[in-house]
Amino acid sequence: MARRGVLRPGEKVQFTDRRGKRITDQLREGGVSQTEHGLIVHDDVIGSTEGTVVTTVRALHRQDTDMSAAAATDDPSPTDPGTRERPWKATRAIGGWQYCVMRPRLADYVLSMPRGAQIMYPKDIAQVIQLGDIRRGMHVVESGAGSGAMSLNLLDAIGPEGRLTSIELRGEFARVAEANATLYFGVRPSWWDLRTGDFDGVAADLPPHDADRIVLDMLDPWNRLEAAHRVIRPGGVLIAYVTTTTQMVRLTDRLREDGRWTEPEIGETLERAWKAEGLAVRPDHQMIGHTGFLVVSRAMAEGTVALKRHERATKDVHSDIDALTPEERAARLAELELRDISDRKLRKVLRDLDVQTALLHDATDHDDQAVRDSSSHAATSNDETSTDVTSTKAPSNDAEHHA
Repeated sequence: MARRGVLRPGEKVQFTDRRGKRITDQLREGGVSQTEHGLIVHDDVIGSTEGTVVTTVRALHRQDTDMSAAAATDDPSPTDPGTRERPWKATRAIGGWQYCVMRPRLADYVLSMPRGAQIMYPKDIAQVIQLGDIRRGMHVVESGAGSGAMSLNLLDAIGPEGRLTSIELRGEFARVAEANATLYFGVRPSWWDLRTGDFDGVAADLPPHDADRIVLDMLDPWNRLEAAHRVIRPGGVLIAYVTTTTQMVRLTDRLREDGRWTEPEIGETLERAWKAEGLAVRPDHQMIGHTGFLVVSRAMAEGTVALKRHERATKDVHSDIDALTPEERAARLAELELRDISDRKLRKVLRDLDVQTALLHDATDHDDQAVRDSSSHAATSNDETSTDVTSTKAPSNDAEHHA
C-alpha cells in the first residue's frame, strides 16, 4: 500500500540528522519528539511533505509556549502530556538542530517497531523472499509470527491478491504482530489470517495441498514436516530459519529421511556496510555477522520419493568414533575416512611430491658440488700464491749474499 502525499497525524515518520542518527516516531497533534538536541514539534511536521527539514526547539521554550497556551485557555496543565510525566533534562534543552523528515522504509520500520519476540533481520528476510520465490497472489503459511517482522514483509510481497496464514503459539505475541502490521499499513490487512495455536493443530484445519509456500521460524521445525507436507502443494517451497548448527543438522537429516522433500539447500548471509568519502573508501568497522541459517527444500508429489545424492561406501560421515568400544574403534578406524580423497588422487599426490623432493635433492647436490669446487679453487689459488712469493724472495736473498 503506497503512502503518499502530506504527512498526517497517526503516521510513523523517521527523523535523520546530519550524522545519520535516526529517530522513528508517530505524529501526534500537539506532540513532540525528544532528541539529544532539543524537541521536534509535530505540528511543524504535520501537513508537510517528505524530504523537508525541521529544526528542534529548546525544551524551556516549549514549556513557556505550553504555559502561555494553558493560561490563555484557563488550563493549568501543559499541552503535551509527556511534559507532566518527567522533567526535561538540561542536556537536551539546546535547540537549533536540523532533522530530515521521511516516511520510514519497511526495513527501518521493522528495526524500530515495538517487539515482544526477537525479530529476523532484514538481510535474512530478503533472502526468505528471494529464495522462497514468494510473489504476488500466493498463499503463504507462516509459523511463528513473533513481533511481525516476517509477516509484514510477506504481506507486502503477496499483496491483497494473495493470502497469508500466520500461526502463532502465544496470544500476546499475536497481538504485538497484529498491532505492528496495522500501524504500518494504516489498517489491518484484510488478506491476513492470523491464528493462535500450535502448528500441527491449526494446520490440520487448513485445506490439503493449498499452500504455495511455507515459512517456519520455530525451535523444532523438523517435527512439523508431516503437517507441512499435507498443507503444501507439490513443488511448493519450504524455507526454515534456524539459529544454531544443531537445529540445522537435525532439520536437514529429517528432510532427507522423510523422502518427500528435495535435497535441502543451506546458507547464511553476512552484511557489511562501506564508507566512501573521496579517496577514503573502506568497509565499516562493524558488520552484522551470523544471525541464522536458511534451509530451503521443495515438496515432492504424493507417492514420489525424492532423489538422493549417492554416497560412496567408504565414506562414513555418521559414525562417531568416540562412541565406539576400543575393539570397534580398532576394527573400523581404517574404514573412517577423515579426509575426502580417493586412492587414485592420493597416488598422484605422492608422485608429485616425489618429483618435487627429487628436484630439491638435485638442487642441494648441485649446491654442495659448487661449494666443493669453490673450496678447491680457493685452495689451488692459495698454493700458487705461496709459490710465487717464495720465488720472488729467493733472488733477493742471493743478492744480499753476494753483496
